[in-house]
Amino acid sequence: MILMLSFVHLPLQAQVTRLGGTVDSISRFIASDYFLGLQSHRGSLELTDTLFHHALRLYDGNVSKALLSLTFATVPYKKVPVILPLIKLKVDIPFYAPGDSIFHLKNSHLPRDLFYNSPIDEGGDRDKLAHFFGSAYLAYSSGIFDFTKIIGIFVEEFEEKFYIQSSADPRDIAADELGEMFGKALKKNEDVLPSEVLLTYPLIFFRYNL
Repeated sequence: MILMLSFVHLPLQAQVTRLGGTVDSISRFIASDYFLGLQSHRGSLELTDTLFHHALRLYDGNVSKALLSLTFATVPYKKVPVILPLIKLKVDIPFYAPGDSIFHLKNSHLPRDLFYNSPIDEGGDRDKLAHFFGSAYLAYSSGIFDFTKIIGIFVEEFEEKFYIQSSADPRDIAADELGEMFGKALKKNEDVLPSEVLLTYPLIFFRYNL
């Protein structure tokens, strides 16, 4: 999902510069002592709402740009290794990312307990935020046709052809679907919060037996 955003949405240079600057700003906000301090009295879902409100303020309420920036800001890695078919050459596809110190602090501060059954290890479900916001961006920005479904098919085809070096996680599917629900809900009511949609995770869990 996140990899496809790199290829499908290719903004103009000025937009790229603004996006990179906002991604860096959001990353620094997450890495800050202030955001770390919020974790002492706010749960992961409330912190996710805080991130959404922060991104909206940076873009003066522009939901689409806020979701796209949050997608890249919450990616917990800087690049994805893929193997090109035929020549079997391994290449790294880079993402927007701040400097190493901010990047590592940001990752350690990301909300981790997004679902009632989030893993109890150090990583938890921190990697699901990018799936959630990325799918929300695609759903919110799509037109008449269901762009998220088309992208989903394209992702499967891409992964098969390019042998992406990552293990499939069915919980990513849940995060993608919840993000799609959030994006569609925002089209009808821009006051909807991420937490309100993330709380419906048990319905996805029991449907797919994740």
